Amino acid sequence: MQIWVNGRLQDAEEATVSVLDHGMTVGDGVFETVKTTDGRPFALRRHIDRLERSARGLGLPAPDRAEVERACAAVLEANPTELGRLRITYTGGLAPLGSERGEAASTLVVALGPTVRRTGATAVVTVPWRRNEHGATAGLKTTSYAENVVALARAHQHDAGEALLANTAGRLCEGTASNVFVVVGGRLLTPPLSSGCLAGITRALVLEWTDAEEADLPYEVLQEAEEVFLTGTLRDVQGVSRVDERELPGAPGPVTAKVSEIFAARAAADLEP
Repeated sequence: MQIWVNGRLQDAEEATVSVLDHGMTVGDGVFETVKTTDGRPFALRRHIDRLERSARGLGLPAPDRAEVERACAAVLEANPTELGRLRITYTGGLAPLGSERGEAASTLVVALGPTVRRTGATAVVTVPWRRNEHGATAGLKTTSYAENVVALARAHQHDAGEALLANTAGRLCEGTASNVFVVVGGRLLTPPLSSGCLAGITRALVLEWTDAEEADLPYEVLQEAEEVFLTGTLRDVQGVSRVDERELPGAPGPVTAKVSEIFAARAAADLEP
């Protein structure tokens, strides 16, 4: 495997970033995960757009878009993969120990690994921890993912594939690596960005391609919704078969199945929607 590190491809065994990189010491970085099929990335433009937004939100200098595109192309060419996870990581670079940034250039790493298609519905759990919709990093895709690691571990302890979180107001927000949609009274709804959730690429496309609506939703809606499904880069549209102890028989339900069908068809027809 070859990985792009700061301007060139390197063998995985030799590809390194300093232990003093600010992304390593304090999580001062942003990232994107892009799905690739037979060496072709899906919605790369949208992902790089979000990478730039996240970098601006952290106060990092804007990434060189041409270099990011060049790095992605080089990594995809060097690592033929049928179905891949393309990871773009952009950090504050070398810095003193502590929160203060240094004067060094930012670090750019692009790597590719194989992934598998997520088929069938999954179970989810609710957790006691809250997303801070008022925080400095709310809605940014940063490398500070420890909260997600803890919540996802809780999900796995309960034989579930994802954990869903509320925000500080007790409203439905998002999963550790997904956005969430619910069907209530026949309406397809998802939390607004003001909830603190990530502006997911798949979420945005579902909103564009279907009659889904944004709505401020209580966390408890998960116990009442007729259908629940998750969206994400590597899961596309995935039905939910259980929320905590509540079973949703027949998942994915008819609305979820229709959205999944629409998404698959539209995504196959256009790699840069």
